[in-house]
Amino acid sequence: MREFSKKYQQILNGPLAGINLTRISEPEEFYHKQILDSVLPLENSEHFKKRLLETKLLLDVGFGGGFPLVPLAKNLPEVTCLGFEARGKKATAVSEISKELGLENVRPCHIRLEEVLLDKDVVITVKAVADIRKILEMIKGRDAKVSIFFYKGPNLQEKEEWASCLAPIGAWTLLEDISYPVEMTDGRRLISFERNFVPRGTAKELVNLSELL
Repeated sequence: MREFSKKYQQILNGPLAGINLTRISEPEEFYHKQILDSVLPLENSEHFKKRLLETKLLLDVGFGGGFPLVPLAKNLPEVTCLGFEARGKKATAVSEISKELGLENVRPCHIRLEEVLLDKDVVITVKAVADIRKILEMIKGRDAKVSIFFYKGPNLQEKEEWASCLAPIGAWTLLEDISYPVEMTDGRRLISFERNFVPRGTAKELVNLSELL
C-alpha cells in the first residue's frame, strides 16, 4: 500500500489541490492516517471483511477525499464500492482519482444518505464525523440486510452515547465494538450495528440503491 499511498497523494497535490480533499500533507502521516486507517478493519474486525464478501457491496457515507472508500476498493476488487457525498466537487474529484489509480469498482455519487432507499444487502462505512444515532435513524431500507461500521475515536464517552440510542431506535442490534492501534494516532474504535429491513411498499420520493449501481 506504500506505492498506492504515494500515487494517491501525488494526485491530490496535482490539479485537485484546490479542492481541499485532505489536510494531511506529510507522506508518512498520510499513509497511516488515511490509507492504513481505512483498511485496518479488514484485519481487526471479525465481521467486516466477512460481510463485505457476502454482500459484494460497500456504501461509504461522506467519503470526502475518498476515505475509506478508495483504499477499501483497492483491497477488495471483487466488491462494488459505492460512495455518497453531499459535495458535488468532491464526488467528481474522487471519481477522477479512482480512474487515475486504475480502480474500476468505485462509484462516487453526489447524493445524501437520506435520499436513498436501501433495497439491497449492503455494508455501510462512516469515517466522517457523524452522530451514530442520527445516521441510524436516517437509514431507510426494504427487504435488505444492512451492516454499518462507524470509524470512531477512542473516546470512552461515545459508548454511552450510542448505547443509549439503541433502545428508542429498536430494530438495530450491536454487532461489534472493538479498539485497535493506528500508528501516528490515538487509536481507532470500530463500532458496528446490523438490521434486517422487511419488505415494504415503494417510497416514491427516494432513490433505490439498486438504481445507483
